Amino acid sequence: MRVNNSMMKKPPRNTGRVIIIGAGIGGLATALPLVHRGFDVTVLERHAVPGGKMRQVNGVDAGPTVLTMLDVFEALFDDVGETLADHVTLIPQDTLARHWWPDSGPLDLFADRNRSADAIGAFAGARSKTEFLRFAGRAARLFDGFRDPMMLRPEPSLRALTTHVIKNPSLIRDMGVGQTLKRLLTTSFTDPRLRQLFGRYATYVGGSPDRSPALLSLIWEAEARGVWCVKGGMSALAKTIAKLVETRGGTVKTNATVKKINTAFGGVSGVTLTSGETLYADQVVFNGDPRALALGLLGEASSQTATITKKRARSHSANVWSFQAKPSDIPLVHHNVFFCDSAKNEFAEIERGYIPSDPTLYVCAEDRGQNTPIPATERFEIIMNAPPLTQRAAQPEDHEICHTRTFPRLRRFGLSFSPEPGPQALTTAKSFEALFPGSAGSLYGQTPHGMTAALERPTARTGIKGLYLAGGGTHPGAGVPMAALSGRHAAEAIMTDRTSTSRSRQTVTPGGTSTESAATANALSRSSGS
Repeated sequence: MRVNNSMMKKPPRNTGRVIIIGAGIGGLATALPLVHRGFDVTVLERHAVPGGKMRQVNGVDAGPTVLTMLDVFEALFDDVGETLADHVTLIPQDTLARHWWPDSGPLDLFADRNRSADAIGAFAGARSKTEFLRFAGRAARLFDGFRDPMMLRPEPSLRALTTHVIKNPSLIRDMGVGQTLKRLLTTSFTDPRLRQLFGRYATYVGGSPDRSPALLSLIWEAEARGVWCVKGGMSALAKTIAKLVETRGGTVKTNATVKKINTAFGGVSGVTLTSGETLYADQVVFNGDPRALALGLLGEASSQTATITKKRARSHSANVWSFQAKPSDIPLVHHNVFFCDSAKNEFAEIERGYIPSDPTLYVCAEDRGQNTPIPATERFEIIMNAPPLTQRAAQPEDHEICHTRTFPRLRRFGLSFSPEPGPQALTTAKSFEALFPGSAGSLYGQTPHGMTAALERPTARTGIKGLYLAGGGTHPGAGVPMAALSGRHAAEAIMTDRTSTSRSRQTVTPGGTSTESAATANALSRSSGS
């Protein structure tokens, strides 16, 4: 996917003062193009380092582990006259992931489709190889078909998407309209292990294959087009972008917690910090879970923003282990997935508000796939899907439950760790709520369940003049590339709205009503991707 930078024109300098609340990838991807174009940008981050969910615990990645959709980030850097590869070291992963089942495996999938097909054929037979190639072709067509009208469009609509599909009727068949991802996979694969494997991609956006739309099969294509490790961990990418923002004249303040978003005369006027300091701004971008605004956590004035987040169910949370240990002698790669005995039971339990009794476990061996010698003591991140706090309250025994359902299960596959981590290495839904207030521990914002779920996320513009949104809880959704695109949408909205306001002031009618110029209308149309 190539992201078009044609809309990111460079306006005159001194175009406005912008405060961005949160230095996650969405906030940083908003800040960089704005500061490059002369905006006075200040990023306020409540934690000690930038990155948001791209975080580390004692030097171990405790969030996203790899980069996908690389061209999104290449475009972000290219837009400001930089080259991504000049700032971060990227290590392509030939093996996308290694998959294990209680009675079979491993099965490797690769960045090369034909190699994956051959591996599946050797693992599950010629029929499964043919089924995979058919499924992969459909996923690729869906990814390409919905890139522009959905991912790259700042404010997608059902009407526009319907028109797009009508113009491209083959997408109707590929989408599996009215089907869940589970149903699509049932008709796509004979082998239940492959249904289970490709069903787990719904968890990438916090959903269950039982209830997510079949359209989410396109997530496989996002990974199939390439996976890259970032030297120093994903947080190194966030630190690099933050440094570029400062190099270009912006300010990134850490340990700065915003207490309230201030308004005046029908629009934002700045923010007040918990320290009591008030900062003034022409525009404010909230790079956090938009549900926090709807709950009034940043003041009454912004509580009517993103109110849909209080109505829609939350996506899944996770129990995440981040630790260093010596593993047993089992052939791990960077990405490893150890499947449960019954995916149906796992997701049914999560939907009922339980920590799954027989979970699928994702194990990231962070020192593997780095083109460097593997140390004796390695860094690991283990993720188990879990319900958000809206479905299950935290319990005192959660650490013991998670430990029992993680490490004894992995020992059944031959994977053990010395030493096994203690409670301090575990991040739960309660921990995530503390880290990201208003999220209810959900890692992906609103649930992806339902045919129109993707159209119900808040977009960059809000009902308050000068207040914008960015991040994984905002369109186009969860995941590092999508959050970066949300930042692009927020930056474009600010530039477009500021241009529109400036031109409107020059065309005010005697009655005091602003009129939109043709040039502004055209600019908005282009920024919408139409």
